[in-house]
Amino acid sequence: MPPFEALLPFLFGLLVLQLSPGPDMLLILDRGIAHGAKVAFSTIAGIVLVAGAVQIAMLVFGFGALIRSHPAFMPLLRSAGAAYLCYLGIRMLTTRLRAPDLVAVRPAGLGDALWEGAVSSLTNPKSFLFLFVVLPQFVDPRAGPVWLQMLVLGILHKLAGAVTLGSVALLAGRIGGWMRRWPRVLPIQRNLCGLVMIGLSAALATRIPYAP
Repeated sequence: MPPFEALLPFLFGLLVLQLSPGPDMLLILDRGIAHGAKVAFSTIAGIVLVAGAVQIAMLVFGFGALIRSHPAFMPLLRSAGAAYLCYLGIRMLTTRLRAPDLVAVRPAGLGDALWEGAVSSLTNPKSFLFLFVVLPQFVDPRAGPVWLQMLVLGILHKLAGAVTLGSVALLAGRIGGWMRRWPRVLPIQRNLCGLVMIGLSAALATRIPYAP
């Protein structure tokens, strides 16, 4: 287990991270409003379970050390993340909702939402930076096996994400139900989310190259 004196600051940093909006939260907000809480929770499963399993495995098997020793990897990750955010933004701007049920043409099902959430998280530099650069700073080799501490902290990170994104999904589902009473408002929301996604992608693409 990680030492208690390191666990408290880690949890505080995790709280700050979860409360700062990012691509995953924006994606959940859009999916909850446009498609309902069920699709939003399927997207969360992709983020937390699918992408989370991959990221925690990478963390435990030392991928974080590889990133810190090869900082050129981060610009490549940012480029991939920026491209995917731009793709999501364009989809939000171009997807048309059809009456009367306002179900979008895509994603067609829960499987699509699951995949979309996984890809979003796996190309999210914010998540990678915290997991592979910040998280290892809270590991103390004197407190026990390093891999076990990495595993515990990684699971805490994903559990916090599940709680935060789950709350957003429930709220977005309620907002979506309210907005369906005024169908002209929903395309405006999707256009705004799409523009913010494209703005985030531009910000990622123009950021100063990562330095450890």
